[in-house]
Amino acid sequence: MSKEKKNEDPTRDKFREALERKKSMSRARQAHEEGRLKVKSMSGPAGKKRYFRRKTG
Repeated sequence: MSKEKKNEDPTRDKFREALERKKSMSRARQAHEEGRLKVKSMSGPAGKKRYFRRKTG
């Protein structure tokens, strides 16, 4: 598309800007969650195997 035709449609520009904001928020959230998962895996039990005991009563 030419620049003249792009400037004629302000609605399309608004949608494009909203999509860019949405993508940037998604990237920020993804980075935040990846950082949290790295920390989560470092804490907790040190490799103990879990076992199940059946109740007898």
